[in-house]
Amino acid sequence: MIVSLLYKATRKLLSLPSLLLRGDAAKDAELLVLRHENAVLRRQLASPVRYEPVDRFWFAALSGLIPRCRWREVFPITPGTLLGLHRRFVAAKWDYSARRRTGRPPTATALKSLVLRLAGENPRWGHRRIQGELARLGHRIAASTVWEILHAAGIDPAPRRSGPTWREFLTAQAEGIIAADFFHIDTALGRRLYALAFLEHDTRRLRITGVTAHPTREWTVQQARNLAADLGIRMESLRFLLRDRDGKYGAAFDAVFEAEELDVIKSAPRAPRMNAHCERVIGSFRREVLDHILVMGEAHARQVLAAYQRHHNEHRPHQARNQLPPDAQKQPTAIDSGAHKLLHTRILGGLINEYRYAA
Repeated sequence: MIVSLLYKATRKLLSLPSLLLRGDAAKDAELLVLRHENAVLRRQLASPVRYEPVDRFWFAALSGLIPRCRWREVFPITPGTLLGLHRRFVAAKWDYSARRRTGRPPTATALKSLVLRLAGENPRWGHRRIQGELARLGHRIAASTVWEILHAAGIDPAPRRSGPTWREFLTAQAEGIIAADFFHIDTALGRRLYALAFLEHDTRRLRITGVTAHPTREWTVQQARNLAADLGIRMESLRFLLRDRDGKYGAAFDAVFEAEELDVIKSAPRAPRMNAHCERVIGSFRREVLDHILVMGEAHARQVLAAYQRHHNEHRPHQARNQLPPDAQKQPTAIDSGAHKLLHTRILGGLINEYRYAA
């Protein structure tokens, strides 16, 4: 549209001198000289002249001021060429093919990334299942497009994809496992105490149910009952109890968990690695506390164990939970360390230090 208006304005401006100066002999002579010079130059050129779009524009605009019978003498191009240029100009003006796109619109990059993410996190989902999940999220995309995205990324159909990794498999299994183990504490006077610890594999939450110098089967059964009462509805999500073959356990101990529909799994004799999670927690408790403190008696042992259990569940980071403590549900938000005061809490007389920013 702008080119058309510019072309019409140029034609109007060029028509004014022809009306005002038509009888000027000097102008006619100058035109004859320029025409003759143009003829001489064209005879000397071995190859055809190539004109730029600006040159063609001016030729087309000046053609309206000269009679058609004299075009051959004036213009270095033929009338057919000039008319062809004009036809192309008009065709380009009314050509809308470049303004519209044929076929389906391209898929957004963010949507492609979402398709690949769903396929990676759900190896058993096919392209139609992924398309259904995208539809639930509000993304309108054809199942064939999802298949093309997966095929271009080299992801095989769901039955032929690689299965879950060991980490994914064990994490899924850990949600239903709780482990039990005994460990001993030697007091300052040489008396040996026994504590019963339970550890949830999924959350790494530690529960130390009691301390005694005489861990009989009846005492152990009571600790199992106390644990079942403390867990409450959480017992419904557990499926297995893992323990060793210590004689302090018995059929009554197993019956408490079997009544809650848990299967009791016994580790092999002299195979502590089969209960590695409990062994690791007990080892951490020894290295961080018991190796650096003298326990005076049962009351003191209960105090120490309660303090460490609170620290373990509420503050201590765990690699298996992305450096989160068992009771934490999400990562803490980042704050400006210079704008908040750092608080220091001493646990068990400074054996363990906890740090947090003041609110």
